[in-house]
Amino acid sequence: MKVVLLQDVKSIGKKGELKEVSDGYARNFLLPRKLAKEANAQAMNELKNAEAAKEYKIKTETDQARKNAEALNGKTVKIFAKAGQGGKLFGSVTARELAEELGRQLGVKVDKRKIVLENEIKAYGSYNFDVKLYNGITATVTVAVCEE
Repeated sequence: MKVVLLQDVKSIGKKGELKEVSDGYARNFLLPRKLAKEANAQAMNELKNAEAAKEYKIKTETDQARKNAEALNGKTVKIFAKAGQGGKLFGSVTARELAEELGRQLGVKVDKRKIVLENEIKAYGSYNFDVKLYNGITATVTVAVCEE
């Protein structure tokens, strides 16, 4: 019997997959526990629509990530900070501050967890950092830390 899995089932498959299982296993285990439903025309149509929606979502997210990467690549963000003797900052410039400035200065909202800093920024100067926008899509941005 062909069934569409409604949840992940160990040793059978993942949610949303179409699987061939024995009739008894489907009738006595999968269907009563609502782990799967019989693969009739309606279920097949729902499965096809769900896959199409998933592909569309991935396509739109990658397109948006590419646009954001083009907007960010090679740009410079200025951050003003206070420092003590010798240009050493009080504290450091964090990923949260960088994300806020990217949104404010360049108009691109970025989650602070997507910003990759090689080293902590604890002095005045220019530093490069990467922004991971999507799987395989990154942008390199420069931050100029200036005196307040």
